[in-house]
This record gives sequence, structure tokens and C-alpha cells, in this order.
Amino acid sequence: MFESMASEIAAIIHVGVLIGISCRVIMRKPAVGVALAWLLLVAALPAVGAGIYLLVGERRVGLKRAGRIADLRTDYERLTRAVIDRGLTDVDWDRHRPEARGMDRLGTKLIGVPTVAGSTGRLLTDAGEILRTIAADIDTAEKSVLMEFYIWSEGGLADDVLEALIRAGERGVSCRVLVDAIGARPWWKGTQPDRLRKAGVKLQPALPPGIWQMIFGRNDLRLHRKIVVIDGEVAWTGSMNLVDPRFFKQEAAVGQWVDAMLRLEGAVVSPLAVVMIGDWMLETDEPIDEIVRCAGLRFVEPKGDGDAQVVPSGPVETEDGLLQMLLALVNAAHAELVLTTPYFVPDESLLRAIRGAAARGVTVHLVLPEKVDSFLTRYASRSYYEELMDVGVQIHLYRTGLLHTKSVTADRSLAMFGTVNLDMRSLWLNYEVSLFVYGTAFGEHLQSLQQSYMDESDLLDPAAWQNRPFREKLLENTLRLMSPIL
Repeated sequence: MFESMASEIAAIIHVGVLIGISCRVIMRKPAVGVALAWLLLVAALPAVGAGIYLLVGERRVGLKRAGRIADLRTDYERLTRAVIDRGLTDVDWDRHRPEARGMDRLGTKLIGVPTVAGSTGRLLTDAGEILRTIAADIDTAEKSVLMEFYIWSEGGLADDVLEALIRAGERGVSCRVLVDAIGARPWWKGTQPDRLRKAGVKLQPALPPGIWQMIFGRNDLRLHRKIVVIDGEVAWTGSMNLVDPRFFKQEAAVGQWVDAMLRLEGAVVSPLAVVMIGDWMLETDEPIDEIVRCAGLRFVEPKGDGDAQVVPSGPVETEDGLLQMLLALVNAAHAELVLTTPYFVPDESLLRAIRGAAARGVTVHLVLPEKVDSFLTRYASRSYYEELMDVGVQIHLYRTGLLHTKSVTADRSLAMFGTVNLDMRSLWLNYEVSLFVYGTAFGEHLQSLQQSYMDESDLLDPAAWQNRPFREKLLENTLRLMSPIL
């Protein structure tokens, strides 16, 4: 009798869980394949499946953070009016291809950030020079330093940046530093955070994990942005974390990480400052007026003739705005498309766009590191190679380190450069920032860097790749099923 009653109760719970999760999945309208996969998992393993879904099946940030982000949109408008002169958005689109104007409209409509005119930049590729120059810029700061990074790691020239920040704080410069709580976990446990705070630097962990966050949000949503703004006049962004690659993750046996950063002046500095300040406000609740006052932000003067669009992305902040921008960029290529990324586990629509570009006659180069520091991503990424090479995509495996630069160029006249990897995590789960730059001046320069990566790579041979062992193909295709959470 009791066994029968227990079975009935279990069946009722099973059906209740299945109906509850099914309704939740259906009302959120994910891709059909994703929805069916979740429904199958919950039907087969109701308790386990429901638990996994609630942990990683949705891009939940928690009601409190979602409310803050909603409020932040109004503050963004106020801040934008405070630091971006309306004249800076008057871009001469006759200088560019028609696709550039379309991308500007797309980004403005979906994300709310227009292109600004009047910027100049210097692309740096040597890690030592990057760290030394950032430290030197901080040493020149008179009013403010705004910084945010995903990873900070002690050792080498990264410590020069730390010492420069300490000097800035001690001489009264307003310094705000935001570092991801998980990405920089070892650093947070060390002595350097206390040294910064004692010097007067305002230091804040981004997206700290916890039990309540796990229940009402997700602990794996990370701040992956890299931004430095000095006195509202100089800005940095790109792929490099605040690490010296000679000392960082040497135990991973993938070689030194290879990155690039842009040192920027002119109009583009303001929207980068706006992104960082918005992130700071989400973590601290500090009033926007106080930040603007301390940072000494003002209308920035145009410098140079570059036209650039800053595109932030992340759960709740934007939906598929960044993905739409990437699709527009890929589809704009007529002759050549070059993509570099350390992690390649693309959204289905991005995969189709890349294959479509190659199929219509565009020369497509995909440059990836030969070795990466993630076992799961390494094999999931390889599952895409065959279908890409079948339509003519040339896959280059970089052999002299972990290529970490994230970039795309189309016909050397349209470009994306920033923090976003071409994987599901960057596209849907992380908070990223990307620069879309219009014009041949930067496009040709970035493509030259991409070509240098190709020169240090081995071109994958389709026939040899096809003959790899079946067990590898099975492993790759199995791990591909995990792509939404890699």
C-alpha cells in the first residue's frame, strides 16, 4: 500500500515538474532544438534535468540586478548627454561602404549606442609594451582612472600597473577598479587588493558568486570586458587581461597567450567610459553624478578621423544585438573575411553565415590556436572544422602560443575588435565589449596583424583531417552538444 502510494506521489511529482519546466521553457521561446533538448532531458530525468535547467538553462541575472539594469538605461542616457557631444555622432557615411551605415543603424536600434566620429588609435601587440604603456598612462593621470578586467594575475609587468595605480591613489587621483570575482579569484585572495585599497583606490569585485545568486540568477555569468580610461582622454580595450603572459597559466602547456590592445583617443573614449561606469554602478549603487564629478568627465574633443561604434553586450542589457552585428559584418564581406578567436563554438546562425560567405565565393580565413586551455572547448571546436572546410573555409592553426586576439575584418574596410570570443558563452552569457570600426585605415592595419598570425600558423589539410580516428570524431561531436554552456 505504502509502496503504491509512494509510486503515485512520485508520478505526480514527475508530471508536475515536467509540466512546470515545459511551460517555463515554452514561454521563454528558445531555439526549437534547444527547447526540445531541455524537454527531453527533463522528461527522462525529471529531478536532475530540472535542476540542470534551473542552473544553466536560462540567462537569469536575478530580479535585483535586472531592475538595476533597467534603471541604468535612463542613467546611460544622462551620462551619454554629459560626455558625448551630439556633433560627434554626425558621421560622414559617404566615406564608407553602404553596409557600414546599415551596421550603425543596427547597433543604434538594438543596443542604443551610435557610431562616433573623430577617433584615433594605436594597435599594440607586445604584452610588455602594453603593460608598460598602461602603467605610464596611469602615471600621467591627474583626475581619474577607470578600469575593468576579467582576470588580474600577479607577477611580471602586471605588477607595474599595480604600482602605478597605487601611486595614482596616493596622489589623490580618483581611481575605480572593477575586476571579475571568478576570473580573478586567485588575485582576490592575495595581498594586492588590500594594497590598492590602502592607497585610496576604490576596488570592487564584479558579479560575486553566492548561494542566493545560484538560486535566483547564475554564478557563471561573468564580466569579460577589458577597459581602461585615463582622465576621460585616453582609453584602452582589446583582448588582453591584466596579466604578464610570461607568468600566466604556464602550467596549461599551451604557450604564452598572444593578445592585442588598442590605445585610443578622441570621441570613442566617451562611450567606453560610459560602459565602465555603468558596470561600476551595477555593483556599487554609487550615484552617477558622484562618479562623473570625481572622474572629471566632460565633452571629449574629436581627434583623428576614425569612425567607431562601441557595442556592449550581456544578459538583460542586450538580447542578440552583438550577434546581429557580427552577422551583418560577416554578410558584408564580398572578397575576404578573416576571423581570429581563441575559442570557436559558434551560434548556429553565425556558423551558417560563415559557411554562406565561403560558399558565395568569399575567401574566408579562420585563425585559431593549435592548443587551448580548455579540454571541452578544444574538442567541441574541432567538430565544426569539416563542415567549414567543405565549403572552402581555410582554417589556420596558430602554433606559437595561445592566440587570444578576438577580431574580424571584412574586405579590410569593416572590422570588429574587442573581448568577444566566437563561442556561445561570449555571445550569450558574458558581459563583453566590442569595437566596430568603419574604414580602410584601421581595417587594413588589423588585417595586417591577422596576416602575421596566419604566417605563424599551419593550414589545416581537409583530407588529413577527414582521416582522423573515429573516437576523436565521436568525442568532438558529443562535446558539441554542450556548446551552449562551454
